[in-house]
Parts: sequence; C-alpha cells; structure tokens
Amino acid sequence: MTAQTDIAEGYASQGAAVELGAVLVDGTVDPAARVRIPLATLNRHGLVAGATGTGKTKTLQLVAEQLSAAGVPVVMADVKGDLSGLSREGAANDRITTRAAETGDDWQPAAFPVQFLSLGTGGSGVPVRATITSFGPILLSKVLGLNDTQESTLGLIFHWADQRGLPLLDTKDLRSVITHLTSEEGKADLKGLGGVSSATAGVILRSLVNLEAQGGDTFFGEPELDPRDLMRVSSDGRGVVSLLELAELQSKPALFSTFLMWLPAELFQELPEEGDLEKPKLVFFFDEAHLLFADASKAFLEQITQTVKLIRSKGVGVFFCTQLPTDVPNSVLSQLGARVQHALRAFTPEDQAALAKTVKTYPTSPHYDLEKALTSLGIGEAVVTVLSEKGAPTPVAWTRLRAPRSLMDTIGADAIKQAAGSSELNGKYAETVDRESAYEKLAAKVAPPTPEAPHQEPERAEEPSVVEKVLGNSAVKSFLRSAASALGREITRGIFGTARKRR
Repeated sequence: MTAQTDIAEGYASQGAAVELGAVLVDGTVDPAARVRIPLATLNRHGLVAGATGTGKTKTLQLVAEQLSAAGVPVVMADVKGDLSGLSREGAANDRITTRAAETGDDWQPAAFPVQFLSLGTGGSGVPVRATITSFGPILLSKVLGLNDTQESTLGLIFHWADQRGLPLLDTKDLRSVITHLTSEEGKADLKGLGGVSSATAGVILRSLVNLEAQGGDTFFGEPELDPRDLMRVSSDGRGVVSLLELAELQSKPALFSTFLMWLPAELFQELPEEGDLEKPKLVFFFDEAHLLFADASKAFLEQITQTVKLIRSKGVGVFFCTQLPTDVPNSVLSQLGARVQHALRAFTPEDQAALAKTVKTYPTSPHYDLEKALTSLGIGEAVVTVLSEKGAPTPVAWTRLRAPRSLMDTIGADAIKQAAGSSELNGKYAETVDRESAYEKLAAKVAPPTPEAPHQEPERAEEPSVVEKVLGNSAVKSFLRSAASALGREITRGIFGTARKRR
C-alpha cells in the first residue's frame, strides 16, 4: 500500500461528498487517492486559510459549485469581485486539462444559479438591508467601533427605545433618539437610564454620523432582508449561490463582516432544530474573516462562538476564510471541523510564530514534515484534514486541488446588473420603504400643533351594532390601547441582542 492510498482510506465515505482533489506525497500525485469532505459533516464548519495568491478563492469556488450541484444553497461574500464567474461556464485550457488528469477529475464546464446582492443601494446587485432594531446593539457597536463602555450604553439606548415603542429602522431613527436623549427635553430620560452619560451618548452619535457619511445609511432600513430568501433552490434542484457584492465597501469592512454574522444569527432564531442531516440546509462562507474579529469586544466574540456552536443543530454550516488561522480566535477555531490550509509565508518572526501555532493545530503525520509542507505548497495545493463520517479527524493530506468548472474570472458590472434586475428578489427589495418610526414620532412631539379644522355638522349615522357599541365603550377602548401599546413595545432580544419579535 502506498502512502497516498493509506491517507486516502481516511477520506473514504459512504454518502455524498465534496471532492477536493488528490493526495500528493513526495511530489507524486495519485489520481485514485481522493480527498473529500462528506456532505453530512459540513455543518461542523470549516476554515480555508493561506497567504494572498495561493488559491483560496478558487477553493471556495470549487466547494460552492459542488454544494450547489448537491442542492445546498450557499452564501458568499465576493470581496474582490472574483466569484461572479460562478454564473458562467468555464473554458478548458491546457492547465485545466493537466490538473483534471492529475486529480482524476472528469472535468466538464458548468454554470451555476447565482443571485447577486449588494449591501445597500450603491452596488450592482439587488439591494439588501437590515433594520437598526433587528441588528441589535452588540453588532451595531462592532460596526461603529465602540468600546465596551460605549457598547453597554448603546444597549441601554436600545432598551429605552424598545420600551417606548420607538421603532429603530434606519440610522436617522437612532440618531433622533440619541439627539433627544442628549437635548434639554430628554435629560430626564437620559438620567433615568442610569449610568449613561451625555458625553458617551455624544460619542455614539458622532460615530453614527460618520457611518452615515460613509454611505452606511443606505444599508440600514426597509424592506429588511428575509434570510430565508438565501435558502432558495433552482427549478432543476440546484442550490442557489447568493453572492454579496462588497467591492464598493472596502472603506467600511466592519459593516459587511458584521452583516454576514447577522445572517446566521437571524437564521438561528427562525430555523427549527434539525440534528444531523445527510447534507446541510445552507452553508455560509466568510471571506476576509480577520475583519470580523479585529478589535472585537468580549461580548461580540462570545456571541460569535455561541452562534457557531449552536447553528450546527439547525443544519447550517459556516466556513471562515482568511490568511492566517491565528486570525480566528481559539474559541471559534476549536469549532471548525474541516481545515483547508494553503501555503503560509514565514518571512518575519511574527509569520514564523503563526506557522508554529498552525502546525500544532493539525494531527501528527508520519508522511509529512508539516512545517516544511505548509511553506512549500504550490498554487492550488493545500494541507487538508476534515471530519470523517464517523466524526473522527482524517489523516493530514497534502492535496492537489481540482479546478472549478465555472469561469475563474469576473463577468463585469453590466452583466451583474442585468442578472440582478431579472432576479425574483429584485421586486421585493429594490425600492426603499420609509414608514413611520422613531424619527417621525420624535419629530411629531416637538412639532407645533396642527390647526383645528372648521366645525362641521356631523352626518347622520346608522344605529351602531352590538359589537360597535362594545368597542365604543371607553373602558374597552382604554384596555385595547394599553394592550396594543404593550405589544408594540415588546421586543425580546436573542443572540447578539437582535430583535426576536418584530413590530
């Protein structure tokens, strides 16, 4: 038995699997020695890591294609605009033909169902939004770059608005609430919050105004994205790949990375418990994951860890993609069952320390010097270990990865706009809705009274029915007003402080 065959035995699976490539040992690839991830284990999450230019994006494309073909919807952040080619067939060339022969792949060009989305109204895709209320104070604090004290203050401000039935739908709603609390009229309300200083509230207000100036105001609002629209399957049974266009948001990395975390938090609250399934119901890919964890508060990290731990039982898988495994906190890294590690660079002492830490997170291997292997991987190669169908880690495999079957290039902004315009979601989300919320309610409080209309004789009405008489009773009216007011104010907040009951 060769070393390649010995390693490949650990990747054998009875059920459907995502084919990654073939085992390479001492420079020799065995096309019959397959490396794969069982579909049934993809809700155990994963990590795709490696230095710039080593092939991470193509690995994401390869995995997304096979998930779609298996009927699993996929959500991906297209940070660099490189993944739009999923919607077009790839073109054969000598490199692809050679790679297919090396990896035992019967390569055929294929296109996949893609829906193009953009955060807010400034992109080429269908605009998607979230309300301030459902985003919650913890996620919004991450977007605004607040410290722990300011985050707790923002939580109290949310609580005050919730209790008074003031819907926070867009940025001007939150701005009007903070402006009210820091005004002469609102000083009593601010004092009643306890522990909230006007100076801290002012810092939050300035951060919010800066976010609006950067275009963040086009994202927060209605109609809010229903995360279940990301779980669509095409008419031929393939999972729809939702690509979130983020190329225009490089100046607001915290906004898009935090939004990606909001989506599984929302799904966690809505999806039923599923246990172990033959394949996941949805898989998220978090590209540039270091943006999610950079300067994150303790509360934010705790909630990410909790989400990753618990979302598995809802049939949802989460993959983080970043340059260094050390970009992901240990509490999250320990939850990731699949590891696809592209080449690492060790040019600086910090790089060498990161390399040493990465080696320690892998099972020992009799076939590889892992520290040497991780710095010697070629483009389109990776060191892989995943969970087998039995739940045990597979042997470490230096893997030559298969080539994606879709186009490994962008399709252009005009083509994306055309595809977005014909999407089923365009009619649902294209137009911004601005209904009455905190901004209008607080503005009405300080507006001058409306002049009374001229007195007119009432028209003669028909005799009221019994039901109308009951509903017209002053005591009944008072009760109904109180009940409606209580229901309107009741917002319970779950993971990340996101709203669980919408007004």
